[in-house]
Amino acid sequence: MPNQSDVTVHLFTDGACSGNPGPGGWAYILRHLPTGTEKEVAGAERETTNNRMELTAVIKGLEALKRPCGVELFTDSQYVGKGISEWMPKWKANGWRRGRSAGSQPVKNIDLWQRLDALIDRHRVIYSWVAGHSGHGENERCDQLAVDAYQKYL
Repeated sequence: MPNQSDVTVHLFTDGACSGNPGPGGWAYILRHLPTGTEKEVAGAERETTNNRMELTAVIKGLEALKRPCGVELFTDSQYVGKGISEWMPKWKANGWRRGRSAGSQPVKNIDLWQRLDALIDRHRVIYSWVAGHSGHGENERCDQLAVDAYQKYL
C-alpha cells in the first residue's frame, strides 16, 4: 500500500442505475496532481446493476492511465472500497469464491473484480471513501455524468 507522498493522480468515480438492474452509467474524473490537468469520461450500459457501474468507473479510470503510478481513489461505494481493502485478498485466496467450503459461491461480478485486481497490481492505489450526495464536488460531478450517460436508455 503506497503512502500519500507516492500519489500523483486523484481518481474520482461513481456509478448510477435506474432500477437495479436497469440502465446504468459510470463516470470518472482523473486529476494529475503535478500539472493539475483533468480528464472527465462517462459511459453507459443498457442493462446492468449499480455495483457493476461502480466497479466499471474505477476500472475505466485506472485503464486510462498510461503508466504505473500512485493513485488515490475517491468513491462513495462501500462495495468497491471494502472489496479492495477487505474482501479481495480473501476471494483470491479462495479461488475467487466467497468461502472455502465445497458449496461456496463464486464472487459476484468476478469478471470486473479480476480486471480491477490486475489494475491494482499495476498501480499503487490508496482508497478513500466519500459520502455520496454530501456536497463533495467531484463526487457530485461524477454522479451527474453517470446519470446523464444512462439517460439515453430510458
